[in-house]
Amino acid sequence: MLDKAARENFPVAPFFMPAAMRAGLMAVYGFARLVDDAGDGDLEDPAATAAVLGAADAEAPALLDALEADLDRVFETVLGTPGAEAPRHPLMAALVPVADRHALTPEPFRALIQANRVDQTTSRYPDIDALMGYCELSANPVGLMVLQLAGLATPERVRQSDAVCSALQIIEHLQDVAEDRARDRIYLPAADMAAFEVTEADLDAEHAGPALRALVAFEAQRARVLLDQGAPLVGTVGGRLRLLLAGFAAGGYAALDAIAAADNDVLAGAPKPRKSRLLREAAATLVRGR
Repeated sequence: MLDKAARENFPVAPFFMPAAMRAGLMAVYGFARLVDDAGDGDLEDPAATAAVLGAADAEAPALLDALEADLDRVFETVLGTPGAEAPRHPLMAALVPVADRHALTPEPFRALIQANRVDQTTSRYPDIDALMGYCELSANPVGLMVLQLAGLATPERVRQSDAVCSALQIIEHLQDVAEDRARDRIYLPAADMAAFEVTEADLDAEHAGPALRALVAFEAQRARVLLDQGAPLVGTVGGRLRLLLAGFAAGGYAALDAIAAADNDVLAGAPKPRKSRLLREAAATLVRGR
């Protein structure tokens, strides 16, 4: 499960981070990956996971409920609650020392679980406000966790982090239009699809038509504006954390460049940035963040 970290737009826990921070980032990523895979039905052995967690069954809703119960065990253990039971899943148990060391709060973890509950019932978003509401659950909590790991979660930094994380979520949705369509999920806002005269059937083609390409370009620009709004976050921190945050933002900028290089055709394959582009964007983001 943790091997999926290598396939993200930017390394989740790069080598240059201090060991404690790397351990924290990987523990948080392990939790997020576990929850996402449970919600998406992508667990390698759902029945085994259900058995470990004591879930009612191996279906997504029961697994998510069981994961939230295990999350309760994590924070009860951290707080030393009398009679607290140890977390049952290894990836949840790995959160205990991290949450204790960095004074993490349970709310962002619960939000990620809730995002996956939303996925069980919602496959279309009427407008950008609805999609941004989803990003508040599915993406923004990750940035908050990173800031909490660093002990730097001030209100202004959280606001900037939210902008970056929402942008990264929108960009990922653009990269994965075809994959999401195959799962009967559409993250392009319905109001925008109507404005650009894009139908759901247009998403089934092998290549994006002119209208869909124009819509993708529009959504990509929206994500770029959000990245620009959040980029000053990089300049508010120092040391190796600054490199990490610059890398996250750079992954977004590089992905946007990859989408543009593909002429906004997101149906022919998920546009991914080259490492050289990623490094150039990281350097540019460091400059922008000053």
